[in-house]
Amino acid sequence: MHAGGHQPQRVRLMGGLPALSARSLGAAALLALAALPALGCDGGDKKDMPAPPTPGQGRSNAVTVAGTGSRAAPPAATPSAQPPAAPRRLCSGQPSRPPPSGAISTVKASTGPSLPATVGFGVGKWVWLNFWAAWCKPCKEEMPRLLGWQQKLRAAGVLIDLVFVSLDEDERQLGRFLEEQPGNGVRASYWLPEGSGRTSWLSALGMKDASKLPVHALSSPAGQVTCIIEGAVEDSDYPAIAAFLGAR
Repeated sequence: MHAGGHQPQRVRLMGGLPALSARSLGAAALLALAALPALGCDGGDKKDMPAPPTPGQGRSNAVTVAGTGSRAAPPAATPSAQPPAAPRRLCSGQPSRPPPSGAISTVKASTGPSLPATVGFGVGKWVWLNFWAAWCKPCKEEMPRLLGWQQKLRAAGVLIDLVFVSLDEDERQLGRFLEEQPGNGVRASYWLPEGSGRTSWLSALGMKDASKLPVHALSSPAGQVTCIIEGAVEDSDYPAIAAFLGAR
């Protein structure tokens, strides 16, 4: 130590570098820290830093649905076009049977047409019997189709009459339905109320009851029932029926 005062302390660094004073070392450290980029709460440079990899992620891992952790379903295969359904085979291979007979009532709207007292079977033309009821929705929905088919068949050279036969139990319900029909709709119908008359007609056609409506029965010009169709007919059924009736 030199006389007359304290000497500044020296710090000798490893490797034989020149010794620096504590004051000089502190100043150098402050300068080095000032040169570093700011990393404060504003996250100024955090957006430039890559996010740490999530465990389990990688090119070989399956993509998961966001927020669920479940695997995403593979893309659905495009369904192949379905072939059109084959037309129904109607009126083929059915035995002939005599037409129904017996008393039958008629009901009409206030301005509806009057019907003959009996259905004319075997008078040289086809007779299309349509058994229906006012409570039967498919029956009512197909009525315009049947009326249109009658006109179309007549235009194609088929002599045919369309005859509606109601199996309603309530005559008032039947009458209300006929009153509500348009002028070109069904405003008159034959009616088979519950009883022996209905039983006779249905038995002649092989029908047990009126629960499966509508039912269609085609009687040939010779007066034989040659085709019975259970259930409503569709537009796609017309070609098969027209061919059976001999339409041009």
